[in-house]
Amino acid sequence: MEKIAVIGAGAMGRQIALQCALSGLKTVLNDSRKESLEQAADFVREHLDKRVAKGRISSEQRATALGNLDLAPDLAAAADADLIIEAIVEKFEPKAELFRTLDRLCPPQTIFGTNSSNIRGSRLAGVTARPQRVLNIHFFNPALVMELVEVVVHPAVPAEIIEEVLAFCRSIGKTPVVLRKEIPGFIVNRIFRALTREAVSLYEEGYASAEDIDLAVTKGLGHPMGPLRLLDTTGIDVSYLARMDEYEETSVESAKPNRLLKEMYERGEWGKKSGKGFYIYGDDKAK
Repeated sequence: MEKIAVIGAGAMGRQIALQCALSGLKTVLNDSRKESLEQAADFVREHLDKRVAKGRISSEQRATALGNLDLAPDLAAAADADLIIEAIVEKFEPKAELFRTLDRLCPPQTIFGTNSSNIRGSRLAGVTARPQRVLNIHFFNPALVMELVEVVVHPAVPAEIIEEVLAFCRSIGKTPVVLRKEIPGFIVNRIFRALTREAVSLYEEGYASAEDIDLAVTKGLGHPMGPLRLLDTTGIDVSYLARMDEYEETSVESAKPNRLLKEMYERGEWGKKSGKGFYIYGDDKAK
């Protein structure tokens, strides 16, 4: 693969795009919102400058990465990409509309990946004329740091496409795992949701503070970060929408988001990105 396009310049999209650019791939980062591209440009420069200052990359590597990355407001800039990675809002209809548009823009050989942590690739494949080239390529936040990528396939995806995607993941320094059958939440998030569902329940019922729940998990289970702090880091909004999508698709009651998670989503308390979640960011005190 020589050219990658990432659609959506939010927290995940900008990191995936920069990882590709740092790995030597020509990369387009597209977003229809001017402010999102401006924020992404600021993030890229700041991140690269910090790496240079810490001696992790050279000035020449910084310049090469910037040269590899094209921030584009026009979706047509993605038309000649070998692989497209979608990283927009975690809702099916906006993703489906994007895939329909991309299907018209791109040649038949282009592979479409969704970074969705919950929406199955086969659902999105169904709105395109290339179901055999649509699958989940799920990165973890922060994508510039986390090594794991979940590659989730469905029966229409042939072995050669799987191998192409796995080779791409390894070429940008990631460690891929393959899910041969689709299931909402995949591997990591199914385990994560079970843990965080119980943690949020303990908190909302007043059994323990956020700090003590997180401390119990880090000290008792050896996790590097507690479940409530991790929810704040990954985004309350992302978690709530993914759980709602699974619940609406499966009607399984255990998939339904906690009442408190719903209330926090509706109040805009989305964690670090909004300045408040289970913790308040600034003075770093729990709610």
